[in-house]
Amino acid sequence: MIFLKLKSVLLDDKAIRRSLIRISHEIIEKNKGVEEIVLIGIKRRGYPLAQRIGQFIASIEGVEIPVGSVDISLYRDDLQSVDDAPRVNDKNLSVEVKGKKVVLIDDVLFTGRTARAALDAVIDAGRPKMIQLAVLIDRGHRELPIRADFVGKNIPTSRNELISVSLAEIDEEDSVKIYELD
Repeated sequence: MIFLKLKSVLLDDKAIRRSLIRISHEIIEKNKGVEEIVLIGIKRRGYPLAQRIGQFIASIEGVEIPVGSVDISLYRDDLQSVDDAPRVNDKNLSVEVKGKKVVLIDDVLFTGRTARAALDAVIDAGRPKMIQLAVLIDRGHRELPIRADFVGKNIPTSRNELISVSLAEIDEEDSVKIYELD
């Protein structure tokens, strides 16, 4: 049996909001506006983050941004092992990506395998002009040459630590916590 010991609350609701607003501004700046931008959240928690970023961009620019999602399975039998080959469960992104600037959004960037599976799903759906990656948390430990373009917070971790992102839309609170595996 695995026990988790709370080490720290890294971000509260206000810090998450500030990070997402900053990421929204960075997306606008890097792309010189919002023309042809599409946001795609990686389910589960990347999708509500994409929706929030879309709302922030709309309030800043006065333009609604299409928001879709991609469902990647990478789930675990326990907290120590992760499936070596994430699978795309739903290839319908619900937005057009051909010729668009796609911003993939996820809660935590870890090994890079989920991001890689999401990249494949987007490319299979049509040839985008470019793909960028935005994450709330980058915890390191990459196994693939994948780097986020937009990061809410870099949190170097050890392999015996777990980052837990809670979002109000799913978990009834906004927080990012770090746990130690015992």
